[in-house]
Amino acid sequence: MSKFAWVTLTTNDTYSLGALVLAHSLKRAGTAHQLAVLVTPTVSEAMRDRLKDVYNVVQEVNVLDSQDAANLALLSRPELGVTFTKLHCWRLVQFEKCVFLDADTLVLKNCDELFEREELSAAPDVSWPDCFNSGVFVFTPSVETFNKITEYAVQHGSFDGGDQGLLNQYFADWSTADIKKHLPFVYNVTAYASYCYLPAFKQFRDKIKILHFAGKLKPWLLQFNSETKTVSTPTDYAHAQDLIQHWWNIFCDSVHDSLSDQMAGLAGALSQLRIGAQRTPEQEQYENLMRRQCWESGQIDYSGADSFDNIWKKITQTLEAKPETSSEADQTGSS
Repeated sequence: MSKFAWVTLTTNDTYSLGALVLAHSLKRAGTAHQLAVLVTPTVSEAMRDRLKDVYNVVQEVNVLDSQDAANLALLSRPELGVTFTKLHCWRLVQFEKCVFLDADTLVLKNCDELFEREELSAAPDVSWPDCFNSGVFVFTPSVETFNKITEYAVQHGSFDGGDQGLLNQYFADWSTADIKKHLPFVYNVTAYASYCYLPAFKQFRDKIKILHFAGKLKPWLLQFNSETKTVSTPTDYAHAQDLIQHWWNIFCDSVHDSLSDQMAGLAGALSQLRIGAQRTPEQEQYENLMRRQCWESGQIDYSGADSFDNIWKKITQTLEAKPETSSEADQTGSS
């Protein structure tokens, strides 16, 4: 069995949906190497059982929190503190070399050649290319390295409050020391339009090997129609609609049937949907939940259910449904 492994992390049942799809995308791409997932205590036993079906190693780890509220506030992403938990990947010393993948990545082509790279190899971050993006990186497991990074974190913190800032500080010479440790961008392409050079995305999309759904909006948080098996793609992701649909195709083909109502969060809700069948009250309830979540995150389906025409129609219906006046109510009561 291979001594190399793909590694990811999940901290709850909802995020585990990404980890499950990621595992199946790796298998579809024909990887020759093992799969390992780090889980925190908040991942349910029901979900862990499903993870064990596709991962060779499912290992529980404690939550490491940066407790750096000031820096996290700069990002408006307080949830990133727990991504320090990612550091536990260096403790997987049963493997000789690993590639870490965030659970919100999707492997589109075989990437086994990444194991030929050395620690710490990663792709540039689109927002500041002299820093690497920590959603995909090659590393060598080592308890000594784990201890050194955590000690560094305690002494110096992280300039962004999350794992990416910390790892860029620790591996500070990444941008200048060895160009061989710079992965081509196709190994970590950001899907969100605001971070994407769209002409290049169009030109090189067939060469993309790993797509990264960086940011707050994840594939599993988009509106999904279980009857037609199609996902509603916001404007900011329109250029990647087919790739987002690919995520959902893997979900429908390989993940949905394994979900159960004993799982927490969105995973439990999705288990109740009947894929490819006539819409049910559960589907409508799920769609309303997703629409509200998208509205609250600023992702509005202006061309679909949330179009101006539909909103105006709803307003008109509400206005026309006049409540009874007091005199009308009295007459109704006396008749």
